[in-house]
Amino acid sequence: MIQVMTLDDIVMEAQRQSINLVRFIYADLSSIIRGKATRAAHLKERLESGIGLVKGTLAMNMLDQLQTDTGFGASGEIRLIPDPDTWTVLPYAERQAAVICDLMELDHTPWELCPRAVLKRQIQKAKDMGVSFQVAFEPEFMLGTTSDGMFQPLDRSLCFSTEGMNRASRFINNFIDALAKQNIETEQYYPELGHGQHEVSITHMPALKACDRQIYYRETLKGVALEMGMEAYLAPKPFENQPGNGCHLHLSAWDIYGERNLLFADSGLSPFGMKFVAGILEHLPALVALTAPSVNSYRRLKPSSWASAFTCWGFENREAAVRVPSVYWGHEMATTNIEIKCVDSTANPYIALAGIIAAGLDGVERNLQPPEPVFTDPATMTPEEQDKNRIRRLPTSLMDAVLELEQDKLLVGVLGSRLADTYAAVKTSECGAFDAANPEFEMTHHRNRY
Repeated sequence: MIQVMTLDDIVMEAQRQSINLVRFIYADLSSIIRGKATRAAHLKERLESGIGLVKGTLAMNMLDQLQTDTGFGASGEIRLIPDPDTWTVLPYAERQAAVICDLMELDHTPWELCPRAVLKRQIQKAKDMGVSFQVAFEPEFMLGTTSDGMFQPLDRSLCFSTEGMNRASRFINNFIDALAKQNIETEQYYPELGHGQHEVSITHMPALKACDRQIYYRETLKGVALEMGMEAYLAPKPFENQPGNGCHLHLSAWDIYGERNLLFADSGLSPFGMKFVAGILEHLPALVALTAPSVNSYRRLKPSSWASAFTCWGFENREAAVRVPSVYWGHEMATTNIEIKCVDSTANPYIALAGIIAAGLDGVERNLQPPEPVFTDPATMTPEEQDKNRIRRLPTSLMDAVLELEQDKLLVGVLGSRLADTYAAVKTSECGAFDAANPEFEMTHHRNRY
């Protein structure tokens, strides 16, 4: 994403690049990336006044079914107001560009259902406490082609196999190049466990920018795949007989000057970090309604599958919902972070991250202390051992998670009552739509949407 200071700079850049259409995009409550496009000839006017959007759009579920019990319908409008810092030329769509938008009321105030506004409030609260965050999302995805409606994975190689690297090299190179053209820097790449499953990780950024980059990562992945005649699936469990796709979230907390990592301690995690982890664990059963917010998510969150299915934490433990990774030699403070594993790409990144930050800060404010770290698979522990470590099974369905969310006063307060009610209605409708159908219907629709 090119950093642009003024709207005039965007107009000039669009002219220089011979841009024809500019997409004004946003992520809805089911994290479907939607938007409207303006002709470049009208760009300056649209940048200043935004583009109109019916409020009912945010009450639609991932099947485009409007939930009228939310009070939203055909009347009432907001504006898609672009954030100039998110301007990017799209490498996979000829002569097109995009900007990510805030959802604003006609009186120029943030709309109560705007996901970016929810995150901005939490960023400001953290700043008032002297805290800032660096964040990176790590999506996993599956690559292949379709023939006669059947998916053919790009490879059937083993995890981290160079055979998988060879078979995917052309796509991965194009994908990395397309990210680089948008100033999104890649850190690591490797084939994952599943057939055609791969992971490309990108560098950490401040909280809001990290979420914006997650939106463009998803858009770029799909765009490059389409350009190459391929399919790329980010769905949590696109196929029942294959491993799931996570989108692990790495987070570090810093002072507001970015000079001191508040999670760092010679012992591995600071007192601040321990309280932050305790807050996440305290709210995790409700939090997964935001971080793993699709019916399909709960096919992935199974015990003993490295996906995290219990409320526990641990050092270097990939079965823990909150993992403290090992640090890099000589860069111990800079690389101290926590990984939240029960996150996938069906999450709206702004809402999910807002919930995580709020939960962690709640732990800090209330001086919570986590249980002892877990160094084994919690599914293999006895009920007594689980009780001793305050380990409980995470919700096993989206409906159970939504019910937990509705009882969590902190997270409902973070969302605001109108957004919380609308979110619950949208998610409940998805539960009903997919519970009444066969599993393949569910997985097909999640493959098609994510």
